[in-house]
Amino acid sequence: MSVGINIHNVIKRYGDVTVIPDLSVDIKNGEFFTLLGPSGCGKTTLLRMIAGFNSIEGGTISFDDKVINQVEAHKRNIGMVFQNYAIFPHMTVRENVEYGLKLRKIQKAEMKKKVDEILEVVKIAEYQDRLPENLSGGQQQRVALARAIVIHPSVLLMDEPLSNLDAKLRIEMRGAIRDVQKQVGITTVYVTHDQEEALAISDRIAVMKSGVIQQIGGSEEIYTRPSNVFVSTFIGHSNLFHARIKKDGGMPKVVLANGYEIEMNNLKEEVQEGQKAIVSVRPEEFSLNPGIEAKIKTKTFLGKYVNYTLEFPDEMILPDQPSIEYSQDIGHADRVYGEGESIMLKPNPKKINVFTEDGMKSLIKDVKNYE
Repeated sequence: MSVGINIHNVIKRYGDVTVIPDLSVDIKNGEFFTLLGPSGCGKTTLLRMIAGFNSIEGGTISFDDKVINQVEAHKRNIGMVFQNYAIFPHMTVRENVEYGLKLRKIQKAEMKKKVDEILEVVKIAEYQDRLPENLSGGQQQRVALARAIVIHPSVLLMDEPLSNLDAKLRIEMRGAIRDVQKQVGITTVYVTHDQEEALAISDRIAVMKSGVIQQIGGSEEIYTRPSNVFVSTFIGHSNLFHARIKKDGGMPKVVLANGYEIEMNNLKEEVQEGQKAIVSVRPEEFSLNPGIEAKIKTKTFLGKYVNYTLEFPDEMILPDQPSIEYSQDIGHADRVYGEGESIMLKPNPKKINVFTEDGMKSLIKDVKNYE
């Protein structure tokens, strides 16, 4: 039976190094929950704590109301899918999937029924008599998924399961994983550093940095209303501009360093006159209209759209950004621009995000700053 997972004030240390300082999150029963972040952010460490492979130095992890801190890994009733598949090379597909059921001493007739069902669910029934060496990477990953699910675990844990596959197979397999998870209805915790993958498959995403959760939300919420600059720049691409708040009795505005003003009807009430801020504009949130002048540095044609890298005066933009970009939708374009040309761009006030000067909190109404 699937369970909810309650993680309360957990701490993980390796000697004198604290990897996870104090982390709390509730994962719902049957939810597809993704831990997303750069390498070294603590996401795999947290997954291994849930699995029982890593010790817990503080706090509690519970399955429903049962604290599992001291429960041995093999008694937690989890299914685990690894990056490297970890299937047995000398066993056929069917034998690999049967393995966990044999350990549980399931009767042969029942075992055959369970294996037959799961082979159909993950779409590898026709390969059941093959050895892993005769399977593609995607097929091997389906075997690993079937073996993890067939035991009917309380929780399914997946650690970067698609990172060894090519781009086309990754897209195919993320759809398969999502479909299977919904079909069996099992609570799933999924670890990845791939933002597109996380956005495509998750019910909710926790974005992590240095062992700390920065934001939790659905894919659309995380992308369109990030809670801080880190989330804004880690999920997709964002262009960051210096700005200040202007409140002169009318509608509040953000004023860029060149004096360009953007009326904003969705800023939090507590914003102050003259307050310094950061404005984040995604490449698709610009339109070709009177607004800010930019010079095109490079142009990349990508079929549905053209991606331009832009040049603005240094005083307008935050330093150390990899690039400043604008994406032009070819389907609605009158013309494509060339390198060296100047264009006028208008940010969409309904879409852009505004953050405090330190980048730690959003100044947009209804955006929850995770604490």
